[in-house]
Amino acid sequence: MSDVLMILLRSLGVFVLALFIIRFLGRRQTSQMTLFDFVTATVIGFIAASLVLKLVPVLPGLAALIVWTILPIFSYLLAFKYKWVRDIIQGKETVLINHGKVLEDKLLEARYTPEDLLSQLRRKNIFQVADVEFAVLEPNGDLSVLLKKDKMPVTPKTLGIEVANQSVPQTVMMDGEIIDEHLTALGLNRNWLLTELEKAAVAPENVFIAQVDSVGQLYLDLFDDALIVPRPKTKELAYANIKKCQADCELYALATKHQGAKKMYSNAAKELAQVVEELKPLLSR
Repeated sequence: MSDVLMILLRSLGVFVLALFIIRFLGRRQTSQMTLFDFVTATVIGFIAASLVLKLVPVLPGLAALIVWTILPIFSYLLAFKYKWVRDIIQGKETVLINHGKVLEDKLLEARYTPEDLLSQLRRKNIFQVADVEFAVLEPNGDLSVLLKKDKMPVTPKTLGIEVANQSVPQTVMMDGEIIDEHLTALGLNRNWLLTELEKAAVAPENVFIAQVDSVGQLYLDLFDDALIVPRPKTKELAYANIKKCQADCELYALATKHQGAKKMYSNAAKELAQVVEELKPLLSR
């Protein structure tokens, strides 16, 4: 057997083995990797490459891969159970800024220069150290920052505005194919979806992605970007209809001379006003 064919077969075998090892070790992203994770991945990659290029015999190489797979998993299990093991393997977080003051001794301990600190802050769109109340260096090297209260971004809560909770939108179409499972989860069916597509004058085969939000609005992205899809107005129309019903009841109460009907319309207008107030955070934003 030629060397080229042997390398191809070894590469295929090591690829499958490495894929299994990676899935076995977990789904931690590169940005979340600690130094221990990086060293483990580097050693496993080096052993795999050595096996492919026949730099080491097969059996010792496989034994080394098994050891470097089992030991990290065993270490993670111990780290999950014991904090002192977690501190050794993953490291501890280090407070670099506390109450707006930079801790120089902690910078030295973390091998961080002032330029490193300023660079990390700029990556988070923070250009003044004075704006930072608290900053901690995580074991994976990321910098977590808490701004001072007067420097925090404005939120609906700080403005006293009530907003409704939202659930994750469901993708009901992809590449022109309807996903019945997601439609069923929303309590909808194909007839509803096809009717909405017909209202938007869009052919199903032209839909790249279709999503339905928590209030039943359909958002479409088409293969043909030249076509303009109308913006969903389900919430706005529902809000406007309720407001119109309230105004109609108030008008009927003023127009009628029948005391019973006047009272009925007045009560209905008050109830609708309460409904409008309760639904305003959901339908008007």
